Amino acid sequence: MTDHTGDRRLGFAPVVDTETRLLILGSLPGDASLKAAQYYAHPRNAFWPLIGGVLGEDLLALRYQQRLDRLTARGVGLWDVIASAERSGSLDAAIRSPEAADLRGLIGGLPRLKAVAFNGKLAAKLGRRIIGDVAGVCFIDLPSSSPAHAIPLTSKANIWNSLTDLFEQ
Repeated sequence: MTDHTGDRRLGFAPVVDTETRLLILGSLPGDASLKAAQYYAHPRNAFWPLIGGVLGEDLLALRYQQRLDRLTARGVGLWDVIASAERSGSLDAAIRSPEAADLRGLIGGLPRLKAVAFNGKLAAKLGRRIIGDVAGVCFIDLPSSSPAHAIPLTSKANIWNSLTDLFEQ
């Protein structure tokens, strides 16, 4: 039997600017996202409804670039904790030989950053290890927006909505 370790998958560039206050980190884009060249492109991934609920905006109604523009306008950035890895399929459990993203370097260029939210357990585990402690930045673990993380959307939303405190003036 042949061992299929999968192809090397490369993540996307970060979506941030100097006004980013909240950085949301996933693990590594899945197949649908890589094919579409868009963060959270799988139609059953709940990321856009979840973060839209936090921001009070219907981000699903917008085109992809408009979604990204709305996030950055609201101080939200996106990236992944893994820059590249071998993976067959889209599940985090299938990730092999991950190469860490330069999270410390990115965070060093975000002067207004207040929080880093991890989208899922693997992102939290690896991200906390890569980043270490950063003065003045809190870490928040969120349930994965992936359809593979099978808890009800309302339960996910209740936890994700804790992020709204970051947007109160």
